[in-house]
Amino acid sequence: MNENILVVDDEQEIADLVKVYLENEGYRVRCCATAAAALEELERQPPALAILDVMLPDMDGFSLCRRIRQTHLFPILMLTARVEDMDKITGLSLGADDYMTKPFNPLELVARVKTLLRRYLRYDGASAGAAKEQLAIRGLCISREEHRCTLNGKEVLLTPTEFDILWYLCRRQGKVVPAEELFEAVWGEKYLDSNNTVMAHIARLREKLGEPPRKPRYVKTVWGVGYTVE
Repeated sequence: MNENILVVDDEQEIADLVKVYLENEGYRVRCCATAAAALEELERQPPALAILDVMLPDMDGFSLCRRIRQTHLFPILMLTARVEDMDKITGLSLGADDYMTKPFNPLELVARVKTLLRRYLRYDGASAGAAKEQLAIRGLCISREEHRCTLNGKEVLLTPTEFDILWYLCRRQGKVVPAEELFEAVWGEKYLDSNNTVMAHIARLREKLGEPPRKPRYVKTVWGVGYTVE
């Protein structure tokens, strides 16, 4: 295993708790108390995954997430004591892959880290034996083997989560996929009522594809039912 994980949290007890549980699973963990220190760590050695607290002394976790997403695609898990749905949507729309509120169960955090890393390592070119599957829909090309997406010949940089969402929908072209099915297929967890995770990721995916908000060309919403790629 031995993947590097970056934990950014100014609460020393929380950072130490996360570090202990992750190291017990074989991960290497680096902790930072500020966004500035985290950005320096990224320059030295990008991690396989980052865990970001929202409330940091020098820059909020949302802004740090946005900075990271400018150059990196590794998974980001947000941690915060704030429970408002809008905070969750904000984090996810900026490129975070998952979100947990404090207090949290450390075992659940470890489980989510493992899920995110499985997806990322598969995305990151480790799938030499993957099926040679490619899909093309009106200028949108997506390759499962290369985990690469292009639109009219121009590469679209997607996070592993965004890629999995698009691939799942494209594989079912013409069918309406309920949000519950999409969430459980991509995240591997039971879908809960009022879960805005899928909606936030769909919005970010559309933004990257340059989709007009009212009349998207590729990923369309069927209100009250789900999402479809036609």
